[in-house]
Formats: sequence, structure tokens, C-alpha cells
Amino acid sequence: MRVFLSRDASARALGAEAVATAIRAAAPGVELVRTGSRGMVWLEPLLEVETPDGRLAFGPLAAGDVPALFAGGVPGAGHPRCLGPTEDLPWMARQTRLTFARCGVIAPLSPDDYAAHGGLTGLRRALAMEPAAITARITDSGLRGRGGAGFPTGVKWDTVRTAPTRGAPSRKYIVCNADEGDSGTFADRMLMEGDPFCLIEGMVIAGLATGAERGFVYLRSEYPDAVAVMRAAVVAARAATLLGPSVLGSGRAFDIEVRVGAGSYVCGEETALLNSLEGKRPVVRSKPPLPALEGVFGQPTVVNNVITLASVPAILAQGAAGYRDLGIGRSRGTIPLQISGNVRRGGLLEVPFGLTLSEIVDDIAGGTASGRPVRAVQVGGPLGAYFPRALFDTPFGYEEYAARDGLIGHAGIVVFDDTVDMLEQARFAMEFTAHESCGKCTPCRIGAVRGVEVLDRLAGGAPGQEALLRDLCEVMAAGSLCALGGLAPVPVLSALTHFPQDFARERTAA
Repeated sequence: MRVFLSRDASARALGAEAVATAIRAAAPGVELVRTGSRGMVWLEPLLEVETPDGRLAFGPLAAGDVPALFAGGVPGAGHPRCLGPTEDLPWMARQTRLTFARCGVIAPLSPDDYAAHGGLTGLRRALAMEPAAITARITDSGLRGRGGAGFPTGVKWDTVRTAPTRGAPSRKYIVCNADEGDSGTFADRMLMEGDPFCLIEGMVIAGLATGAERGFVYLRSEYPDAVAVMRAAVVAARAATLLGPSVLGSGRAFDIEVRVGAGSYVCGEETALLNSLEGKRPVVRSKPPLPALEGVFGQPTVVNNVITLASVPAILAQGAAGYRDLGIGRSRGTIPLQISGNVRRGGLLEVPFGLTLSEIVDDIAGGTASGRPVRAVQVGGPLGAYFPRALFDTPFGYEEYAARDGLIGHAGIVVFDDTVDMLEQARFAMEFTAHESCGKCTPCRIGAVRGVEVLDRLAGGAPGQEALLRDLCEVMAAGSLCALGGLAPVPVLSALTHFPQDFARERTAA
């Protein structure tokens, strides 16, 4: 008998290690396979039992549930903790899992398991293609950067492919931005912990497409489990010739190094990340030059985030058309929604672009955990807009959100019930920016501090603060060097626009 239990950080936080210990004690003859997470965090620890008809899901489990679970031999559908076939669960059934197809299914550090479940198909096809053909396929797929900016991936790759190198050593680079720092986001971490070879394969394909032979995964120190898995995966990939001087015996070289950051949110900005990689203080660089022309160590560099690169193997394996046919407008393919906050069912859901917030929050997430009405949803991390119920019909897409003064960002969705104070949330955005600013540009460094002060005066009922706040936001948006200061006004202005009653303390005090 084989059973599967996640060792994802979320599952471990909810007691998966104790459950694993109990399984080994209660059923020593059982083969326990540790996997990534299926994304149903509210059901963790989730145990899956292999049967001739597929896997049966049991959860959420505690260590005390285990002895009774195995007392009768193979756990069956009659057990009170049985949820039914995993793939038939509503959360799973409504997904289109391309990037996360293997998460929760395979042993993350087994190259054989990875290949047996469709891995390396895209890479083998890429090895038979010319670099220009690879970039053309990525362009045709409509893949855009999943880190937040939504820049067309194929255009970036083609720019690096045709860019000249500078000086010695003459080299191009692939940099994976795994500095996932937005609140309410965890897709990068789940992918790296649950299917690290998918990211490695995507980076190798990017190297083949651009002429790069070296890559870096820049990972945040707050993800120790992901760091350990990625480092072990790189070693295993070299042993399996997925990395090294002759990738899969092709004679073409590519290798990866894992670098760990020191906890700076601004390192999620690509140029600050590049400075950190070079051992410098992580401050934002002025553009131009763009990193695609002059990136790490002054050489042409692709900087993509984890989900962008991990989407590439499926596109190469299945073709551009199948990916492009999913989604809406200019938002093609699938997007891993990360649902958290005050929700009944939180986790990761990979679906094509186009779902509305009402479908996501009310139907899929099941409303609030508190049972109170949903008042606001923040999409896109701590610098994303707060959407009220009146905007819940907005389709999930880059242009669709921009048209309503919002942003998708890394697709983190944080839900708040009707007890939330939106002035406090606006203040948090300014305080967060003040704390995380690299300090290079005045609008961000000084503006965020002044923003906190203005909001505190507004909360105290001082007159004239709302107009001052709007002026300050305009200066920050127009004058900041990078998106940290430039986007700090987004949550503030959205809260002020959609929830004006929470900012009416000036009139109340008067």
C-alpha cells in the first residue's frame, strides 16, 4: 500500500510531521510518499491512499486519527475522514492544472517520478529547436510575466537572445526571481517545494532560447524549506544530466546556482535583486538600460519569476495554441490564484484567466470564515487595490483590472469581512512602503513616511488631510523610481474611493 502526505510548509505548519510519525508507527509496512501540496490548505494535513481506481483523500487529519484509520487495513471510503476521490473534489475538479499538474502527485526530488508524469517532454522538444523558434513559441502562447508586471515573456527572451554580450566573461544569464514577498502569496513557494524540476526545466529551456548557459534562483530567506528543496533538486538535476555541461547528452550546457536573500521586500524588484546578486546593496537601478540588455554583471539577463518559468515546459510540451486558447483578452493561459485572509476555504487554485471575484470569493472560497459579509478583497499583494462588492463582477485579467484602477500582481487574493477598518488598511500600505523602501528616491523614501503622518492626522479628525493625502499619492505615483513607491498609492486611493465612510472622521470630529 502506498499513501501520500504533503511536506509542504503549510501542511507542516498544520501538523503533517506528527501525522507522518503516527503513520510510520501504526502502519510500518505502508510506503509513505511525501509530496507537495494539492493546494487545499484548509484540508491539511491531507492524506491520499492509492487504490486501483485512483487516490482517496482523507483529511484534515491529526496524529490521533491515524491508528483508527489503519486499524482495518487499507483505509476505505467508509471512514468518517474520507473525502472521496481526490480528483473529484470540487476544488480540484474545477481547475486547469498545467503549471501545478504534478504538485501533490509526485515525490518532489525524484527525477524518475518527474519524467514519468510528463516532465522533460518540453525540454526534449526544445533541444530539437532553434533558439528563435523557442522564443517564437513562447510569444505565440501569449505567456506574460506572472510576477506582476505582465510583460510578454517571449519579447523579453527574444531581446536577450539578440542582445550582444559585453566584455569578459562573455555570457548571458537566466535569473529566477523567487523573492515572493507579497502578503497573501505562496504559489512560488508551493511550486518550488512540490515540483522543483518544473522550474529547473523552464530555466534550462529559457537558456536554450537565449544562449544563456548559467542561471540563478534568487530565493528569500523566509522560505527555508523551499531553499533546502531547491538546493537538493539542483544536485539531483546534475546527477540526471538535466543540468551540467551536456544537458540530456545534447552537448549544450546550462547550470543553476541557488542564492538566498536576506529579507528585503524591495529585492522583488528586478534591478534591486540584480544588485543583491552582485553582492551590492539592494537599491533600485535607474532604467535604461533594461536588464535584458545590461543585467547581472552587466550582461544580457532574463529576469522572470517562478511561475512564469514553470509555465514554459507545458507550453513547449503541448504547443502554443493550447495555452493561448485559455483565458480572456490579452491574459492567456492559466493563473494560480492564492486565496487567503478571512475565508472558509483558502489555498491555491490554478484556473484560466476570466473568473470574477464573486466566483472566486463566494463560490470557491465559500465566503468568510467568520460568517460575516465580505466587505473588501485586496488583489495583487500589499500594494494592490481594495475592491468592494460593487466590483466583484470584474473578470480576472490584466487589462480588466487596470481598467478599474487595480492590478493582478502575483494573483494573491486577501479577503476581509465587514469589521475591517479601511483607513487602517490604507495606513498599513504607507507604513509598509516606508519600512521596505530602499531609500534611493525621495518620493518613496520621504513620501511614505509623510503618508503615515497624514493618515494619522486624518484618523484624529484634523481638517484638510484628505486633499493633502490625494496630492501626496499623485507625487508618489508619478515620481517614484520603481513600483514600490509608485504603487503605494493604489491601496490608499482605492480605500478612499470605495470606502469613504471610513475616512470621514474629519467631518465627524468637526
